[in-house]
Amino acid sequence: MKKAMFVGAIGCGKTTLIQRMGDMHIRYNKTQAIEFYDNIIDTPGEYVEHRELYSGLRTTSTGAKLVVLMQSAVDPRIVLPAGFSTMFTQESIGVVTKIDLATQQQIDLVKKRLLEAGVKKVFTVSAIKGTNVKEFMDYLKQY
Repeated sequence: MKKAMFVGAIGCGKTTLIQRMGDMHIRYNKTQAIEFYDNIIDTPGEYVEHRELYSGLRTTSTGAKLVVLMQSAVDPRIVLPAGFSTMFTQESIGVVTKIDLATQQQIDLVKKRLLEAGVKKVFTVSAIKGTNVKEFMDYLKQY
């Protein structure tokens, strides 16, 4: 698996998904700074929520081969604006998180927003329940 950078709002489930993927104990852990794992870069949600920090995302992305844009299915905000992925030179894929807490309508809305942000493919996952995590990991491994 090539290095992937996880990008999304505060509380969208980036770190929880990393914990699930690494068979770690799942617990809330607010990411305060960029964290590097074997093949994943975990970015703080503030980097997305505050436009003045976008340059930090662009700079950090140089160490990644893939950008994973993430949004919680239960977050009604437009977190990632249309065309957001164009700031990166790498391919971007999307992940809708927290699908165990959402309606199909909410999931579909967030999928649409991720596609508008410029991702080429969208996965839907629940890190807490493990739903679709294996499929997402398989994609990352073949990437």
